[in-house]
Amino acid sequence: MKATREEMKQEAVEMLQALQIYKPYINSFKAKKQTVCMFERYGGYYVDQYPALQKKIKEFEEKYDATVYAVTHEMTSFGELYDLLYVSNEKSEWAKPYFENGVAYVYAYCWNKDDDWCSEMGEIGVTCHGGGISRRY
Repeated sequence: MKATREEMKQEAVEMLQALQIYKPYINSFKAKKQTVCMFERYGGYYVDQYPALQKKIKEFEEKYDATVYAVTHEMTSFGELYDLLYVSNEKSEWAKPYFENGVAYVYAYCWNKDDDWCSEMGEIGVTCHGGGISRRY
């Protein structure tokens, strides 16, 4: 069953709460139409400061009818990665993150900024600490 934008946003809020994200960020996400935070080593920054990332999020959401609720950023040996954590429009695909050995597993679109061909969707692991997240696997 397809979800409305409002239902997707509510599910995104529940995902943020499950990941124990900093409460003022969750409140900001709830209050505004869309405010996404990018996390680097647990520290959070609003994506409004990053026009290329903001554009990519918008393209992704339109193409897949999804709602991005957080982003992680890391530099790897195969490129600069932005992991767009998202809620799809298919309610049957919704699942709260499951935790294993301190790692939460969530759905994400991994955008390789240096080589877009290497971008992909899938499940990633993130660790939660001090109200922020960081990609683990």
